[in-house]
Order: sequence, then structure tokens, then C-alpha cells
Amino acid sequence: MGNTVVSYLKSKGISKLDVVIATHPHDDHIGGMPDVINTFNIGTFYMPKATTNTNAFENLLNALKNKNVNSVYVKAGNNIDLCSDITEQFLAPNSNSYDNLNNYSAVIKLTYKNISFLFTGDAEKESEQEMLDKGYNLKADVLKVGHHGSDTSTTADFL
Repeated sequence: MGNTVVSYLKSKGISKLDVVIATHPHDDHIGGMPDVINTFNIGTFYMPKATTNTNAFENLLNALKNKNVNSVYVKAGNNIDLCSDITEQFLAPNSNSYDNLNNYSAVIKLTYKNISFLFTGDAEKESEQEMLDKGYNLKADVLKVGHHGSDTSTTADFL
């Protein structure tokens, strides 16, 4: 979907992206990233420290390298400092190793003034439980449910 995303952003007059986040290295989450990286000026690119041997992941890394984009590996506790009205905190991943790539998903709580959004990527039950065990403030006005709404995520306890 890279071309679709690029076309949409261009239609809105966007030429620079201050922050780009790849939740985790599954093709459906990073496949279009090279198009975005190659088209726009990127401030900082954030992604979890997870690897895979797919063409999509290799293409992503090559695009970042070729454009010399500032890349940051994220984990729970990291923050992005955007401006005084916006806070962006990473709540996951909490572990260094998972059997399932989905659990490496960067989970982000974005708060704008008094409205909060929780973006969970494809984080599954294991990652959700880690966030609950850590006692993170998961309360949000808007929740992007985990893993495309599948039954592997967004457990009753997490909700």
C-alpha cells in the first residue's frame, strides 16, 4: 500500500514526516515503508528491535540506509517529544525476545491535550499481559484494537 499512502500524503501537501513508526516487521506493516521513506524527508524512524529474513524487511533496511534516515529502536518506557500539547509513550515491547513477531509490536499511547489514543499494532495476549503486569496506564479515549481485531489480541482483561 506504499503508493496509496504516498499519494494520499502528497495530496494533503505533506513533504516531511517528523516521526514514522513501524510497529513490527511483518510484511503487512512494513511492506509500503520503502515507498514512504524514499519519497519524503523523515525526521526519525522508530521500530522495535526485531528482525526477520523477508524481502520486505530487507527493503525497509535498505531504504533507511540509502536515505541515511535517523532510526531508533524502541521499547517500553521510551517517549517521543513532539510538542508541549502531545505526549507519545511506548508501552511495549517489554521483553527482549518473543516467539511471535506480533509481540514485538510497538504499542504507543498518544495524548493530545486531554484526549488519548492507544495504538496496539499486532500485540497479542502475551504483550498485553506484560503491559497489565507493569501497571501501565492503558486508559484511552480511542483504542486501535490489536492484531486487526483477531481473537489473539484485545483480551477482556486488557479491555
